[in-house]
Amino acid sequence: MAAQYSSPPDRMAYFEQVWEIVRQIPPGRVSTYGRIAALIPPPPGLSEQAYRVRGPRMVGGAMAACPANVPWQRVINAQGKVSLRQGGGGEGQRALLEAEDVEFDDKDRVDLKIYLWEGPSQEWLIENGLLEKP
Repeated sequence: MAAQYSSPPDRMAYFEQVWEIVRQIPPGRVSTYGRIAALIPPPPGLSEQAYRVRGPRMVGGAMAACPANVPWQRVINAQGKVSLRQGGGGEGQRALLEAEDVEFDDKDRVDLKIYLWEGPSQEWLIENGLLEKP
């Protein structure tokens, strides 16, 4: 049976992968915790099924700890909403996104059909060790 993790076994290595992907999101676009998690293979000891469940939360942990050179504001939840952080609301994140011309609807959602970033190229994923060559 695979180990049960709420955070990855090698936390910093995982976080670095998340941050490098998030750095690729262009201004005016967003991604979701789950989409970013899906770009990263499950950490050792974590089954694919367990990772599908825990991965978005693990990405959230990486975003909460990210350095200043990571555009954290471009990662939102699967509903297209800003996820609230400890110690404050999402007003700052929303303001940063609006400064990049990302619009919110009257229910405080970003239209993912318009603003969702599809992810890095297959070549980038291979170069960064996140995908094996076909």
